[in-house]
Amino acid sequence: MGNIARMPNSEGFEKENTKSSETAIDKESTIPSIVYKPEISGYPRYTEGARYWMQWAGVPDSVYNRTESKNDYTDDYASRGVWVNWLSGGSSVLPKTYGLNIPIDLALAFHTDAGTFWGDTIVGTLGIYMTHHNDEKFENGGSRWASRDLTELIMDEITNDIRRDFEPDWTRRHLWNRSYAEARIPNVPTMLLELLSHQNFADMRYGLDPTFRFAVSRAIYKGILKFIATQYNRDYVVQPLPVKDFSVKFSGETEVELNWEPTPDAAEPSAIPDRYIIYTRINDGGFDNGVVSKTTNHKISIEKDKIYSFKVEAVNDGGKSFPSEILAVCRKSDEQDVALIVNGFTRISAPFSFTSSEDSIAGFVGSVDNGVPYIADYHFIGQQHEFRRVIPWMDDDASGFGDSNANYETTAIAGNRFDYPFIHGQAFADAGYSFVSCSASAVENGSVNLSDYQLVDWILGKQREWSVARGAKPPKFKTFSKTQQQAITDFCNNGGNIIVSGAFVGTDLWDNPFATKEDKEWAQNTLKYKWRNNNGAVTGKIKSVASPFKNIEGNYEYYNHLNSESYVVENPDAIEPIGDNSFTVFRYSENNLSAGTFYKGERYNTCILGFPIESIKEQEKRNKLVKGILEEMK
Repeated sequence: MGNIARMPNSEGFEKENTKSSETAIDKESTIPSIVYKPEISGYPRYTEGARYWMQWAGVPDSVYNRTESKNDYTDDYASRGVWVNWLSGGSSVLPKTYGLNIPIDLALAFHTDAGTFWGDTIVGTLGIYMTHHNDEKFENGGSRWASRDLTELIMDEITNDIRRDFEPDWTRRHLWNRSYAEARIPNVPTMLLELLSHQNFADMRYGLDPTFRFAVSRAIYKGILKFIATQYNRDYVVQPLPVKDFSVKFSGETEVELNWEPTPDAAEPSAIPDRYIIYTRINDGGFDNGVVSKTTNHKISIEKDKIYSFKVEAVNDGGKSFPSEILAVCRKSDEQDVALIVNGFTRISAPFSFTSSEDSIAGFVGSVDNGVPYIADYHFIGQQHEFRRVIPWMDDDASGFGDSNANYETTAIAGNRFDYPFIHGQAFADAGYSFVSCSASAVENGSVNLSDYQLVDWILGKQREWSVARGAKPPKFKTFSKTQQQAITDFCNNGGNIIVSGAFVGTDLWDNPFATKEDKEWAQNTLKYKWRNNNGAVTGKIKSVASPFKNIEGNYEYYNHLNSESYVVENPDAIEPIGDNSFTVFRYSENNLSAGTFYKGERYNTCILGFPIESIKEQEKRNKLVKGILEEMK
């Protein structure tokens, strides 16, 4: 939590803020008529401004206290450039000034802008730099026009990547040579980036999407990299993308083999990995420091009855990729069988959003789907409550269209942690089953054959076919591709048993504009279930019901509100059994809608759950649920 206590300056504080583009002048001050005591914000430090962070970090007050405590707003933005100069003071960048002697190469001020348009019109990206100061030179004699080079390179990368991967009509705004504090004060090449308008709905449909955030962040990194390479006349290598098609299988009684493939970056030929780091976790401990592999497979010895988890990072001379999803494996001493756990939950996305035909209302509706953050989201403050486009901004406490609640300002919202084979695996191990795991894409490309196993657990989480913003590019994150459907059909016809759990296991194949007749037929003919509705429950409670399967029993609760522990399941699916020998085994407690089905066939068995297993609260409960299903599949 933040620990910087502040209060209005008893000798007077400024009545008005000075804008970043304005020249600093003395403003009218007012003496507080109330006797205040210093207070801390009560918020996490990551939500506080730069001025407070600098004080906490021990930066000299001459850097962050520019107005002598008369205006914290002005101090916050004005101190950032001064901080850059303090870091670089005494180095070759700023040799005549006191500082920390760090030769800073550049500075970037990352902003979002204001401004609104109707409909799908994008405000877009603006770049600001400033040359007209000190005869267009930095203090070490370098040209301030280097700031323009930096700004243009980053603008090129951002707009090119967004237009290619997300929005062909993304607006590239101007390159402004203007005097803004964060572009003017630093004595190094500097860009002030206005990525998009946080006030414009069409921009924010992208801005809230984790895949968009990753792409933009990578674009900025690439622009910075290319600028530094140009400045030093050096070649550059772009860091790789995360690996794909990850799998882990037994290669011996106490040995496992990991396999994966590199992900090519079509826009960056240099982003090819030449080595990999494999990290290992045992049970619920922490990951080790990793081992390096030159190839895309690696064997590791394991001990029985311990759950081993693995993640992989791709590496080249440019750096490391983001980590892969986490897979898990366990060899039981008293092994009943070996299960394959397939991670089919890859979705990360913005919340559900909509526009109306007359464009009178629009917005984000978390009650339909809050989306899925990557790992966790620290930006969300509350659900939108003002959807009328005509309502203007009147005050920060009445912000008009897009105004939202503020009850989550201090809460990190859990998202897709890409670690669910471990959670499922704990339940399988508790039931006496050994298990291995793989990504769904490894089944897709044929590197994993489902029919090598007798039992498959397919994790779907909140997987559903989903478009970004207005849908300028094809949707992603379908629950089952045609190839995966065929692989599952072949597996079942060969006598394999399968468990499938996910919040949209029915919705995605029925109530989805991209779903086909064949999708529905496959679910009914192979997995033996059908969709009933996509609003199965809201209270988060499930109960087992009378069925021929006596081992499936108990009452369960799942995470149905936004929280920091698990992604939220707002509206799990209601699904129903199809055909003879298929029965409802779970119902939602509040309305008795069917929540899970079990099919006991002559050749194979299926258990389909309209709620994700990993969203069930308490590991003991998850163990009980899975064990009951496994007993009935014998």
